[in-house]
Amino acid sequence: MFNRCQSPPRLPPGSDWQDRNAEAVAGRYPGMDVVVNAAMSADGKLSSCRREQIKISGPEDFDRVDRIRREVDAIAVGIGTVLADDPHLTLDDPKRQQRRRENGRSANPARVVIDSRGRTPPDGRICDDAATTHVVVSSAAPDERREALREAGVELIVAGEERVDLTTAFGGLEAAGIDSLLVEGGGELIFSVIEDGLIDRLIVFVGSLVIGGRDAPTLADGDGFVDDFPALSLTSVDRVDDGVVLSYVAGE
Repeated sequence: MFNRCQSPPRLPPGSDWQDRNAEAVAGRYPGMDVVVNAAMSADGKLSSCRREQIKISGPEDFDRVDRIRREVDAIAVGIGTVLADDPHLTLDDPKRQQRRRENGRSANPARVVIDSRGRTPPDGRICDDAATTHVVVSSAAPDERREALREAGVELIVAGEERVDLTTAFGGLEAAGIDSLLVEGGGELIFSVIEDGLIDRLIVFVGSLVIGGRDAPTLADGDGFVDDFPALSLTSVDRVDDGVVLSYVAGE
């Protein structure tokens, strides 16, 4: 696995977190467990070129994802997913919510949006009171957008200048008490998590359909790799619904 840096100190709830020594942590990785989970078509697409939500998996896989959500401290998505899907990112099964309460945890994991410019809608479902919501912005996010998000009850983390720096952001999430993170997309965020060496495990449902389209989002968008391709080790293959779930751990 990747080397991990010492965990930063916990900060009190409600306080914005901004890295004061980004240079010191550059190239080092927080100690949280980071799992990427996604569903893609047989040709590796997360959606069509319209970037609309497409049903790729079925009820068995939805339940599998809900079980993973039950175990983690937080669920992260990129701003593109928020604007396209208006996700809620909560547990579907009330019994699982109750078990979390019985274990001294909140009913739902915290929610995290990676959003350089602060475009998360304050009235979106992801900002309701079903769970704590952290929005990670860059220093370039306009002050009025930050204030609107604070007024909606969102906890802000500032990391990076023009774009969110994920290593710094993940340190801020650790400071907020998040030790396990489920990254659910989209492709740009997944690529960045892999590129920055922050991923521990990758779980992919591969559905039995073809979407196609050169402009359709893939599992890992972004600039792509031309050498030093990140290595993964396949740990299991399971038949679920009319597809398969591939589980990997990140290489050294």
